[in-house]
Amino acid sequence: MTSAQPPHLAAALRHRGYLLSWWPWRALAYVLTTVPIAGVLSVGLLVVGAPLLAAVNAVRQHDRPVSLPLALFLAVGTLVVVALAPLVSAAVAALERWRLGVVDGRPVPARPWSGLAARYTSADAWREAAYAALLGSVVPLAYWVYLLLVLVDLMLVASPWLAGDADQVIVVWSTVDTPAEAAPYAVVGVLLLPVLWYGLGVVAAAQAAMARRLLGSAGDTAALREVTRSRARLVDSYEAERRRIERDLHDAAQPRLTSLTLQLGLARLDVPEDSPAARPLAVAHEQAKGLMVLLRQIVHGIRPQSLTDLGLAGAVRELAGEATIPVTVHADLDRPLPETVETTAWYAVSEALNNVTRHAAATRAEVRLARAGDRLVVEVSDDGRGGADPARGTGLTGLADRVGAAGGRLLLASPPGGPTLVRVELPCR
Repeated sequence: MTSAQPPHLAAALRHRGYLLSWWPWRALAYVLTTVPIAGVLSVGLLVVGAPLLAAVNAVRQHDRPVSLPLALFLAVGTLVVVALAPLVSAAVAALERWRLGVVDGRPVPARPWSGLAARYTSADAWREAAYAALLGSVVPLAYWVYLLLVLVDLMLVASPWLAGDADQVIVVWSTVDTPAEAAPYAVVGVLLLPVLWYGLGVVAAAQAAMARRLLGSAGDTAALREVTRSRARLVDSYEAERRRIERDLHDAAQPRLTSLTLQLGLARLDVPEDSPAARPLAVAHEQAKGLMVLLRQIVHGIRPQSLTDLGLAGAVRELAGEATIPVTVHADLDRPLPETVETTAWYAVSEALNNVTRHAAATRAEVRLARAGDRLVVEVSDDGRGGADPARGTGLTGLADRVGAAGGRLLLASPPGGPTLVRVELPCR
């Protein structure tokens, strides 16, 4: 079963196969590239902040009033820190937004330079300054604690060899004299290696979350949330209206049309075949029956009855059974899905299989349905000739719009010569 690629490190940490994936190595790359940046900022904070802290500490220890030269020194030092922070943080923020892509694929929009005055009056600029300060103070402290834990663990692992070369070795809280005494500590150290490897991801994810929180625009975030809520309200309103139309067609229009078709059929029986009215009546009867079929298709198209009766997996298998080529369905859906998600996913599979049948010249196809965290992943692949292009009117543009309205995204891979893969990701809110 194909599962969705986690969009960021924090989501990857919740996957069972995290330790065997590439994500720990991406976390390591993120941490290692942080070291020089945080180191430079730490030195800068020490150069500027250490004299200020020393002066304040001297006043507190001697319990004397602040002298005028010392007060001027503290004031000038504070002004220097305030003046430099927004300027230094601009370059740091730009670098950190780019570097965040190592562990988080979600983009953080860059802020264009809006003038020197805006760096001192914008809330976003001061949030960037706060991030630079945390990057130069809290982050190095967290890294040192983690490094200390790693060194302790490595000492536990190496303790049998260290004990063999010396008379006595201190292992954390105890001492050992022989390799045999150190062996249990080495076993514990080996068992802790995966924990530390996972802990590195936690450290990197926490730093990335802090970066996204402080480097993202507060105004953009609020606007994005409002757009998301508005889109959700529109989708819910559309679903309510769709259900009303479906109910009206099924309960009102369809019975009346059925009655009309029946009445026309009875009228044909009463009218002689050589009557002038026989042919128009027969045409009207056939049109009424055709309209019945069309109405059933419209009702079926609004929300397939099989989706209500069988669920998404069953309805997709029914679609596969109606296809003109062999279609294999793999479904791994352990929880019920929202109605909107089911309907959108069904339409995605229906449209994709229709394209395979009409355009791909394929001999077989596969459909995969899986939950990946809080998202539903739908994949339709075939062994056809490839070269699918939404611009050629294959229905993919409309499908992408429908998926986008549900808050999802559509991905297409269709090189010339094939194969073709259509992937749809839908949030299961």
